[in-house]
Amino acid sequence: MKATVLKSTGSHYQVITDSGELLECRLRGKIRLKGMRTTNPVAVGDHVVLDMEEGEGIISEVLPRENHIIRRSTNLSKESHIIAANVDQLVLMITLVKPATSTGFIDRMITTAEAYHIPSVLLFNKIDLLDKEGLQEMELLMTVYQNIGYTCLSMQATAADKDELIYLFKDKVTLLSGHSGVGKSTLANALQPGLELKTADVSNSFNKGKHTTTFAEMHPLDFGGYIVDTPGIKGFGMIATDKEDLSHYFLEMRELLHDCRFNNCQHLNEPGCAIKAAVETGHIAGSRYRSYMAMQSEDEGPYRKDPYA
Repeated sequence: MKATVLKSTGSHYQVITDSGELLECRLRGKIRLKGMRTTNPVAVGDHVVLDMEEGEGIISEVLPRENHIIRRSTNLSKESHIIAANVDQLVLMITLVKPATSTGFIDRMITTAEAYHIPSVLLFNKIDLLDKEGLQEMELLMTVYQNIGYTCLSMQATAADKDELIYLFKDKVTLLSGHSGVGKSTLANALQPGLELKTADVSNSFNKGKHTTTFAEMHPLDFGGYIVDTPGIKGFGMIATDKEDLSHYFLEMRELLHDCRFNNCQHLNEPGCAIKAAVETGHIAGSRYRSYMAMQSEDEGPYRKDPYA
């Protein structure tokens, strides 16, 4: 029997079978012995094979993934944590206040998505909280990413245009991500009546969101598709790519790589670098280049806290 994993709590899994039946399952022990250097050998979105034993579903096989998105784990004994598998798009929710999302965090998320061939949409939320200066800042930031080729939308999750959102999410498996407090659960509740995900106010003391989602979970949408609701991500330790390949996942850099004097140019101190020249002329935004340099300078250890958190 084949099924898709909707929720993982680390030891037990909720799945939906191809016939639409919801089952609670556990993992056959031998899957854990295959040398997977991840904290979770089975992730939300995985397509799996089930065996039924004494009325209980047992996951006996994880089918090949079309893609997945991954981050470094804070568990030093493991290499990585798979956030979700078989994803059609990443919708990254961004707020400039309560809490503030940095460009460094945005770039880490979308660069990782690029490395795993997952398209990204940037959704700027809580625009009702922005003053004139804040709105101008948002417009400038949206322009940076739109010029690169990313779709950018702005909204107020509590009063969003539902038709526009349905068009964005319909018939896709969407990884909905961002810091705690940016409005992910509010948006999901607006899209799917009756979902009733917990929401929480942002802490006034630290201007940071309170975690309301404990485990990643995939929710079916009545109009077609799924939302993968994730715990709010404070930091994002990357393991997506070797450093020599990093520039390939910055889309505006990728188109200029052949113009560098040296084929192995790392775009840091080399002469004749087309990337650095593009930064000087404004063709590449300074914030993007700073993100690139920060990723290049990361430690090689199993985990490094996101300096932008």
